[in-house]
Amino acid sequence: MSVTNLLTHALATGTYLRRPYSKMLPYQMASTLATATKAAMKRPPLHPTIQDVAVMTIAEAHCDMAAFDRRDLFKVLLVTEGANELHYATRSYHIDRPALVFTNKLVPYSWEPVESSGEQQGFLCAFTEDFLHSAMRGVSLLESVLYRVDGNPVYFLDEAQLRYLTDTFLRMRQEYDTDYPHKYDLLRNQLSITIHEATRMQPASSQHIAPINAAERVTTLFLTLLDVQFPVTTQIRQPILKNAQEYADRLAVHVNSLNRSVKEITGKSTTTHIAERLVGEAKVLLHHTDWSVGDIAESLGFEYATYFTNFFKKHAGTTPLAFRNAG
Repeated sequence: MSVTNLLTHALATGTYLRRPYSKMLPYQMASTLATATKAAMKRPPLHPTIQDVAVMTIAEAHCDMAAFDRRDLFKVLLVTEGANELHYATRSYHIDRPALVFTNKLVPYSWEPVESSGEQQGFLCAFTEDFLHSAMRGVSLLESVLYRVDGNPVYFLDEAQLRYLTDTFLRMRQEYDTDYPHKYDLLRNQLSITIHEATRMQPASSQHIAPINAAERVTTLFLTLLDVQFPVTTQIRQPILKNAQEYADRLAVHVNSLNRSVKEITGKSTTTHIAERLVGEAKVLLHHTDWSVGDIAESLGFEYATYFTNFFKKHAGTTPLAFRNAG
């Protein structure tokens, strides 16, 4: 069986690849990737909704963009063909060749197709932080490529890297549709390997965006980043960003520029926006959950309940317990 037929058969039937295809020539690889992706598109996914993890071709994801547009998910894309512009915080990347791309749930981003470049092909894995956490023992996710928002999310691939990662994503896509009891363990391991591989790569360079109104763009990014952290639905989660410097670090801008832009566009300081959102979320949790004040404090990123109580009293004029009892 030829390499192309082997990959196509593997995706169409769900069987594993029995041998690597490291001896493929570049023109064979391009043809194979296109054929394999089209074969995968012919099968309806067995998991149409995303909970903790989903693995699909980029074409399949485009058919269900509402699910894949969830901003509480991390996403890893293997781009094999086509061209797009990735606008990531205040930076822009032109992806016109095979690349591995990471999107961070805390950083606003958007995709802009490039005309006359053909549809982008490849694979996408979307997952929650909890899904991956157990597979990354000994490695801080905050220090991994998933959270490295001040760095570059795009890694262009050479032929060997493309072959290796394509094989990895093909296996993940196949495994995702099986009923194997331990398939999620396999997916975690493959995803963990992909992240480690990216850690060893050299990221792509970016072009900083120079919009007509830079202050408006930075403010929009700040407000979007503030918004995606809420609502709080679990008591144990990654800390919420609570000051202007943390937001500036995430957006890769100087804190003075962030403060000046937000004040100019909204008339309020970044500190005021952050405090209002934290207090608003605290009021919702006090009214609609039975969480203790300590639990709410922890979920909102306060180290101690007393810090949260003092913060709430300063901005709401009453203590958390008094506010809860009054409601």
